[in-house]
Amino acid sequence: MAWPGVPEENAPVPEESMPAGEQSRPVPEERAAAADNPMGESVPGSPYDQFIIVLNEPQNLINIAAAVRAMLNMGLRRMRLVRPAEFDTYRIAGIAHGSEPILDDIEFYDTLGDAVADAVHVVGMTARRRTAAYVWQQPREAAPELLEIAMQGEGPVALVFGREDKGLSNEDLDLCDRALTVPTDPEHWSLNLAQAVLLITYELRMAGPGGRAPLPTHRKAAGRKANSAEMQRLFEETEVALHAIDFYKKRNPEAIMRSLRAIARRADLDSREANLLRAIAIEVRKYLDRMLNRP
Repeated sequence: MAWPGVPEENAPVPEESMPAGEQSRPVPEERAAAADNPMGESVPGSPYDQFIIVLNEPQNLINIAAAVRAMLNMGLRRMRLVRPAEFDTYRIAGIAHGSEPILDDIEFYDTLGDAVADAVHVVGMTARRRTAAYVWQQPREAAPELLEIAMQGEGPVALVFGREDKGLSNEDLDLCDRALTVPTDPEHWSLNLAQAVLLITYELRMAGPGGRAPLPTHRKAAGRKANSAEMQRLFEETEVALHAIDFYKKRNPEAIMRSLRAIARRADLDSREANLLRAIAIEVRKYLDRMLNRP
C-alpha cells in the first residue's frame, strides 16, 4: 500500500522477495562516520545504533517530527512507521531541522508484527495500568538491561510506541518482551507521543556512554585555592565596608563577621574569587568617601 506523502516505490519490499545479502539494510556510511559528542551524535558500532523507534499508527505528523527530534537529541537514528495517518518528509524536516539522515532511512510497514519481526528484543511503552501478566518495568530500571542486549549486537532492539489516542493494545503488547511505563501523576497519566520517546531515549542515553559527557566548564578555569592571607584581607575590607554603610547598627559586629567568615569558607573560594569580593568591599568604601567628600 502507499502511505500519505510516501511514493509507492518507497513502500517496503517483503524480505522474502529481496535478493540474498540485501535483506538487512546497511548502515549509511555517513552515520558510521559520526562521532559521539554531548549533542547526541551516535558512535560507529555503539549500542544506540541497535535501537529502532517504532511508531504504531501515528496520527499526527507533528508528533512524528517531534519524535524524530527527540531521537536526534539522544543519538538514535533508526525509525519505523506502521501505517502513519500522514507523512510528509518536507514538512517533518521543517519541524525537526537536520533530521534528513533519519527521514531518508525511515521504513514503512503494514503491521506491527512485520515491523518488529527481525528484532531480538521488543519493548512496548504504555501509560495504562493493566492487570495482564506482562514483564513490567520503569525506563530507568530497564535502560541498562536494554543497552546490554543492544551491545551483544545480535540484532535490533525495537522500542514500540502506540498511537496518540489509544496507545498500544493488549494484542500489540503480546508482541513485546517487556512493557515500560513512566510513573506519572495518576490524575494526568497520559504522555504526548514525542514526550514518551524523549523520556525513554534519555534514560538509554544516561545509562550508556552518552551519559558520561562532561558538564560545561567556565571559560576561566578555577585558580588555586585562596590562602589564609587573602581570606584575612577579604574579611578586613568587608568589615570596614560594613562599618562605612552603618550596617551593624545594634548588631554585634563580631557575630556578623564570624557568620560571614563561615559563609566564605563553605564557599571554598579560589584566589580570584576572594580578591574580587575584596575589591567590591573596597569600592563600596571608596564610593561613600567620594559621595561624602571624605579624604
